[in-house]
Amino acid sequence: MPDTPVRGDLLAGSLDMLILRTLTLGRAHGYAVARHIESLSNDVLRVEQGSLYPALDRLLRKGWVTAEWRKSPTGRNARYYTITRSGRKQLEARAAEHKRVMAAIARVMEQT
Repeated sequence: MPDTPVRGDLLAGSLDMLILRTLTLGRAHGYAVARHIESLSNDVLRVEQGSLYPALDRLLRKGWVTAEWRKSPTGRNARYYTITRSGRKQLEARAAEHKRVMAAIARVMEQT
């Protein structure tokens, strides 16, 4: 089962962090953000539209990303997102917490 896609609570709890991290690479539209996350995770993390766009809207409301409408490479209008300075600070804090939690989980899982 190692290649089974992860959905639900695990992804939802980390989705903001994954989106913010992806946007540190530059401005991107939602579909590109989702594909980047899926690609780097070897399709283990699947980002559904029903989770992605509410997360992007939440990040926008919090001021962690900005958005503007532009033409995509396919000629369609798409909303492009950019991480803000406060979004970078939030990412740094969440990444530190993520590392702390993952280390704690690893300690429990490796107990003998």
